[in-house]
Amino acid sequence: MRYNAEPAFVLHTRAYRETSLLVEVLSETHGRIGLLARGVRGPRRHVLRAALQPLQHVRIDALQRGELAQLQTAEALDAAPLLGGDAALAGFYINELVLRLAPRHDPLPELYDAYARVRERLRGEAADRPAIAWLLRRFERDLLDAIGFGLGYDVDGDGAPIDPAARYQLDPEHGARRLALDRGRNAAATGRALLALAADKTPEEEDLIGLRRALRTVLAHHLGARPLKSWELMGDLARVSRPGEAAQ
Repeated sequence: MRYNAEPAFVLHTRAYRETSLLVEVLSETHGRIGLLARGVRGPRRHVLRAALQPLQHVRIDALQRGELAQLQTAEALDAAPLLGGDAALAGFYINELVLRLAPRHDPLPELYDAYARVRERLRGEAADRPAIAWLLRRFERDLLDAIGFGLGYDVDGDGAPIDPAARYQLDPEHGARRLALDRGRNAAATGRALLALAADKTPEEEDLIGLRRALRTVLAHHLGARPLKSWELMGDLARVSRPGEAAQ
């Protein structure tokens, strides 16, 4: 298969042998693609190498041969977001999520659009932790929907309307399960947070931590035994900062 002028977002790059790179991208019409970029680490290929940085929006030409496509050209379509602090960690997180959960060569236009939205919004949220946290929860929801593991957030697993005053755990196979008020608080989201997620309306700030924990249970189920490196990093940072500060 040949990819001609295919728009894509760069998810990850790593060195391969002396002068090449292995690159993972999320493309507009072909989903996640693995690329072999030969010779791009040489002194005369800095323009092409710069276009292959994570979060960069590119247009690629490549030829699929076996598992990896051979990259021929890559052109930057805009300036990648220059992120720092929590926004940079969020960018690392969304890339790792897509790498781990999106299968290769499976067209996922909804995920491509969701990635484009969160990438652009991260440009303006470098100092606002609650805003970044909400962007990530929306992206987690959209990613799960796009890969076929989405849940309902306005009804529980039995079809009953979500009670905004109750607390719920998210069962990856069943959906939301209502909890007794004195149980499961550490891994539960409030009903009003789930309803906010369903309506795409910003929840109360105090509801964001519970929503993160509830969605992480679902993501961990689909990720399997190997956790995300970004979760480990955020856990390390949380131990040296005030509880609840980490955006993810």
